[in-house]
Amino acid sequence: MIDVFETARQLQDFCDGLGWRSCFIGGIAVQRWGEPRVTRDVDLTLLTGLGGEAGFIDVLLTGYGGRIENSRDFALRHRVLLLSSPGGVGIDVSLGALPFEERVVSRATCFSFGPGLEIRTCSAEDLVVLKLFASRPLDVRDAEGVVIRHREKLDWSHIEEQLRPLVEVKEEPEILQTLARLRRL
Repeated sequence: MIDVFETARQLQDFCDGLGWRSCFIGGIAVQRWGEPRVTRDVDLTLLTGLGGEAGFIDVLLTGYGGRIENSRDFALRHRVLLLSSPGGVGIDVSLGALPFEERVVSRATCFSFGPGLEIRTCSAEDLVVLKLFASRPLDVRDAEGVVIRHREKLDWSHIEEQLRPLVEVKEEPEILQTLARLRRL
């Protein structure tokens, strides 16, 4: 796990050094807000906007290797750049452009995971939104862990306000039923 946190810190320094706005989501944020679990990769939201993604992708590919063939083309099509750190840790960079993603990055704060490991993660509320939107079984369990640990402190109106339009786009209203169930935990 230390390799994952060190990879995250190095990637954060890389992005910050270029003046890029970003924050960690996924397993690293779960370590902060939810029930800790083993994570083997790093998930980052990087604000690129629409239309300028290629410049960000090309710079990242100079510092990190692509994890799949034609990583650049894949990223341009799917808005996720799949990288590997020099130490072999997987890195998924989500190329953010939506107002929701901008809010996620704006609301992010630093957390110390250990000496020299100050890492910027999304908020607990935004992690719940991201995890419920993904809605895989592991993601729902991660969201449950955040709710169990922070139920009284969560801004439930923010969660619903951010999740509702994403659910409408995805056309999966059952995600809101999962949110209602989590509120009753």
